[in-house]
Amino acid sequence: MSHSDTFLSGLAMTRRDLLGAFAVAAMASAIPLGAYAQAAAPASGTAQAIADHFSGVTTMQGEFVQFGPRGEQTGGKFFIQRPGKLRFNYDDPSPMRVIADGKNVAIGNTKLKTWDLYPLSKTPLSLLLAQHIDLSAGMVKGVKEESDLTTIALGNNTVFGNSTITMMFDPKTYDLRQWTITDNQGKDTSVMIFNVKTGVQFDDRVFRVPYETIPGTPQSRD
Repeated sequence: MSHSDTFLSGLAMTRRDLLGAFAVAAMASAIPLGAYAQAAAPASGTAQAIADHFSGVTTMQGEFVQFGPRGEQTGGKFFIQRPGKLRFNYDDPSPMRVIADGKNVAIGNTKLKTWDLYPLSKTPLSLLLAQHIDLSAGMVKGVKEESDLTTIALGNNTVFGNSTITMMFDPKTYDLRQWTITDNQGKDTSVMIFNVKTGVQFDDRVFRVPYETIPGTPQSRD
């Protein structure tokens, strides 16, 4: 699977222990949507409170570990600014970068100096980065509340087809722990985050997409 299919409380552990724990958790998190409490109506009060809290986190940064559908594992640093902005810097030797600037998602290979561009509004990633997390009946695919995890699955068949994004939160702190994007083929890509800081100020260049280097964009013809 290409990188274009995968875009899409610090822990006192060594990196090796952390990756091992995340690998187990990622496998356990691959729960079919049918296993969730079906949400034909707006989500529960707890889920809404979590969504409201997360919507209020306008900026965050930290480290991530990403697990692909074949079990491939990569890590790096992430940056998020609501609404609509995200950056993934993958650790070496991966040459990949993912940047969302509020309009588009650009997936780049710094080694090959190539970029692929996708409208943010057409990807489930837009639900994670929205100004307000929409838990209306038409958007919620399922909610699962457990003592140690609250899981909220979102999607819109009209916009995203069968693709969904599943977000997992700490039910006590309401902190985001992980999200999983399931594509139209039912393949999961999970991103677990740690060492997270919120309320961070970013330079505008962090979320700048180099349109001038992307063939076919107006800026590349200037």
